Amino acid sequence: MNNFTLKTYLTSNLDIDESEILSIQKNCLIKEYAKDDFLLRNNERCQHIFFVEKGLLKQYMIDAKGKEHILLFAPENWFVTDIESVYFNQPSQYFIQALEPARVAFIDDDFIRKLEQKIPKFRDFNNLMLHNQIRTLQRRVIMLMSQTAEERYQQFIKTYPDILLRVPQTMVASYLGITPESLSRVRRELVNKNFKN
Repeated sequence: MNNFTLKTYLTSNLDIDESEILSIQKNCLIKEYAKDDFLLRNNERCQHIFFVEKGLLKQYMIDAKGKEHILLFAPENWFVTDIESVYFNQPSQYFIQALEPARVAFIDDDFIRKLEQKIPKFRDFNNLMLHNQIRTLQRRVIMLMSQTAEERYQQFIKTYPDILLRVPQTMVASYLGITPESLSRVRRELVNKNFKN
């Protein structure tokens, strides 16, 4: 498995010297989590952006009927947070939970401010990441509103190429907004299509 670290991510995306990052990152908290540990629970205030160095997280909510709805998976080299809670100081509607043993970097406003002061091009990079997050969420909404189950599944495979091997089918179905039975049918139909070709 690749060695994903926040330092590696920043140096490779910002073309900056490793020593510049290390001087700022020394105050960045890195924590280890066991499978099923929570980084965030519903109604807590989220104060960090989480960067996954190792492992797999999921962000989800539970509706009034007790049904789990997965918003996203965060494998290595991904960021995850509750934007509304972090930036608008609202109680979170989400849970963020480790699906595997995980190592996670905690990014707070102070870390971002220091990066922006020391590395001015980080501001543009941070804005780009935020806009990319918005774009991803918009695409997710459109996917749920307008795509067929098969189209959703194919998009899932493109977005998360290795997740199918790491999570149960029920979680994939929850992410796609379909039942596990519908997911089984979609997978069967795709196998049959590919077999005929």
